[in-house]
Amino acid sequence: MLLIWVGALRVDGGKLTQGEVVALYNYMAKILVELIKLADLIITITRALASAKRAAALIDTKGEDENGVASVPAPVAGAPLIEFRDAGLTYRGSAEPALEHISFTADRGERIGVIGGTGSGKSSLVSLIPRFYKNDGGEVLYSGVPAQELPVGAIRERIGVVPQHTALFRGSVRDNIRWGKPDATDDEIREALSAAQALDFVEAKEGGLDFMIQENGSNLSGGQKQRLAIARALVKKPEILILDDSSSALDYATDLKLRQALSQLDSAPCVFTVSQRTVAVRDCDRILVLDDGKLAGTGTHDELLKNNPIYREIHLSQYPEEAEKR
Repeated sequence: MLLIWVGALRVDGGKLTQGEVVALYNYMAKILVELIKLADLIITITRALASAKRAAALIDTKGEDENGVASVPAPVAGAPLIEFRDAGLTYRGSAEPALEHISFTADRGERIGVIGGTGSGKSSLVSLIPRFYKNDGGEVLYSGVPAQELPVGAIRERIGVVPQHTALFRGSVRDNIRWGKPDATDDEIREALSAAQALDFVEAKEGGLDFMIQENGSNLSGGQKQRLAIARALVKKPEILILDDSSSALDYATDLKLRQALSQLDSAPCVFTVSQRTVAVRDCDRILVLDDGKLAGTGTHDELLKNNPIYREIHLSQYPEEAEKR
């Protein structure tokens, strides 16, 4: 505006022509556009440098030292597959423990349900099993051997985990499933897909196992992504299978078929099912009820429904018609 105003006065005084003012205005506009681009570039570089520092810090992070153990101790005869003895967990920087005084055992072939309200510590509990976090109280034992005496790699080789948030990668169905077992054959992949109730929809896709999945599974439904993630965990035939609220997108019929298939696996893994829905854990051999980081009850669905007020409240909130009958 200043340029046009001053230019108009100069034109009126005969010092500039109208064309010269228009040319000067266009030159200034182009310069301003480039200055704006320069400012955006400086902001982008600043953000990139900050991101690079964070990425470098992550890359430079040292892995766990495998607990300093060079060999794997022999399992103790007759010991349960996994045992928690008064185990606890406090996250770094947190004033309150996420878990405390957790004790239970689980053996091969058992189905263990983990249920509780939001923030009760369900995911924290199952995260201790593959040693994503180290317990800071009590003990976690694998076949009678304390966790600190085992290499972390040896522990995780025995465990398959399906997290809450499904992560699929750009590539074929075959490539995604092989993240669980790099040398898995097509027959092993189909067996895992069948158990995860995913074989039918995979074979219906163009190319079958060669069907290309987009980044983060954007060309699949939520239920399809969850079933592929379960198949990826099953293909390695783990001794312990952790399903952390990983069937939330499945309809009840598919969820039921999945639970039935898992109970009939030849490998007979110990299955931990984490859920806020009682229907997902009611068929488990044992259900762990968590409340504010503490174990508030253990038992079957019928036992807890009768004797545990927390479990009963969760169940009746999901089935109000049963509450009316009571």
